[in-house]
Amino acid sequence: MVRPPCCGEDEEKVKKGPWTAEEDAKLVDYITNKGHTNWKSLPKLAGLNRCGKSCRLRWTNYLRPDIKRGKFSDEEERLIINLHSVLSNK
Repeated sequence: MVRPPCCGEDEEKVKKGPWTAEEDAKLVDYITNKGHTNWKSLPKLAGLNRCGKSCRLRWTNYLRPDIKRGKFSDEEERLIINLHSVLSNK
């Protein structure tokens, strides 16, 4: 049995590929004001021509305000090394 695509074939064509700054702004604005309870209906409500899965992944991996980017601090690096020495590659 083949799994159906996340965006039904009967729906209008959804955009694929890189996100634009305008799309990012629409997604952030909508989630900031209304939240994200139903990812499947969110794109239409936010005025985006994307599928819900794409919106969820974009928010989760790139746009969330609590995402920390950059190098590990010295303390974080020491913690990782210590935990690796204790737990190995389990």
